[in-house]
Amino acid sequence: MDVIIVIAQKEHYSYAQEICDTIETSALQRGTGIAKRTPEYIHKKIAMQDAVIALENGKFAGFCYIESWSHGKFVAHSGLIVHPDYRHLGLAKKIKTFVFEYSQKKYPEAKIFGITTGLAVMKINSDLGYRPVPFSELTDDPSFWSGCKTCSNFDILQRKENKMCLCTGMLYDPNEKRNRKITYTFNQKVLSRLKNIKQALFLKK
Repeated sequence: MDVIIVIAQKEHYSYAQEICDTIETSALQRGTGIAKRTPEYIHKKIAMQDAVIALENGKFAGFCYIESWSHGKFVAHSGLIVHPDYRHLGLAKKIKTFVFEYSQKKYPEAKIFGITTGLAVMKINSDLGYRPVPFSELTDDPSFWSGCKTCSNFDILQRKENKMCLCTGMLYDPNEKRNRKITYTFNQKVLSRLKNIKQALFLKK
């Protein structure tokens, strides 16, 4: 695998539609909720140098972008996707690590967070120093939660007043690293059980 990961530039606009299609198809295959994005939105993130792309000899391999909230106090990584031809090769972790390190350079004081239903993403986040947190520790910026409107589980988030959903919130606080606090240890069985419990409760008809 001869894949390179770079900060996306305007010459990468042409991949926007493929990125959006790959994100949506992946979500449908997994049966999970996903906040849809348009090619125009991907163009905007690229223009702001808030996106990274993985390529192999010009072929799209993966993508992820950065969003900032609460005047740069919080940063989130969204749209992490790997093309089907490059899955199960460790590329997702490489992309996530790249965008994580880039975020710390561009937003050095920001808390980095994410919400996800994917255990694989939770494991990657944990390895990078994230810990699971209640949604109350995440940004209260309404524009962030508004971005969940196209997710199939948005009605759950609304019913729970943005306090809980099928997703698990995870947070990396640079101040905790400086203070050398205890690192969270990932436990897939516990988080898998939690996910199943939430599905049983929230998806109950």
